[in-house]
Amino acid sequence: MVVAIDGPAGAGKSTIARRVAARMQYLYIDTGAMYRAVALAALRAGIDWDAADQVSALADRCDIELPGPGQVRLNGEDVSEAIRAPEISQGASKVSAIPGVRTTLVRKQQEMGARHSVVMEGRDIGTVVFPQAPVKVFLNATIDERVRRRVEELKLKGLRTDAAEVEREMRERDLRDSTRAASPLQKAADAVELDTTGLTLDQVEEKVLDLVRAIQNQAKPLTDVRGSVTS
Repeated sequence: MVVAIDGPAGAGKSTIARRVAARMQYLYIDTGAMYRAVALAALRAGIDWDAADQVSALADRCDIELPGPGQVRLNGEDVSEAIRAPEISQGASKVSAIPGVRTTLVRKQQEMGARHSVVMEGRDIGTVVFPQAPVKVFLNATIDERVRRRVEELKLKGLRTDAAEVEREMRERDLRDSTRAASPLQKAADAVELDTTGLTLDQVEEKVLDLVRAIQNQAKPLTDVRGSVTS
């Protein structure tokens, strides 16, 4: 079983994917963390994030492991916290637009999905990584809601935040992710879209679990969530 969860930054992908994976006892794979790890490796190596050939070669050499929820190892080092720095977010968006990097990491992601039942989240899981996934969800929310969530997340980490700056960076990333040539952010034609604005984590989790259970039971899932879910 592969549960593919896509959507823009701040839509709740990571949190929901972790919770669903825990409930179903599936492996949780945060593909965004893998791109963050490559961005961190490039930064440490003094390689510009726009240097496509160098970053692609570096990505091919990187040993990236996801040993548990929220945990990331880069060449044996625990970088779970280091990859969450705000500047790495922008770097991840840049390196993820490089075709060579995507080719390498998509291969790694597909290998993981071939060995386990997984909940995998990112921006191209249902369209490129696992286009045949039986469960595809596209999470979204208004820009105001996504900015609010990101600001709260940064505050909890003790980081100084400015909502206007967060919004500017988020809009830039949305544009870059949705217009890149390699695997752009987009909703798969057969994905269920869920607007999480105003919904609690428990509500979103249950709706995604309903979809998984419906597939397991070979029944057509209900798509009535605040009148905003379409398939």
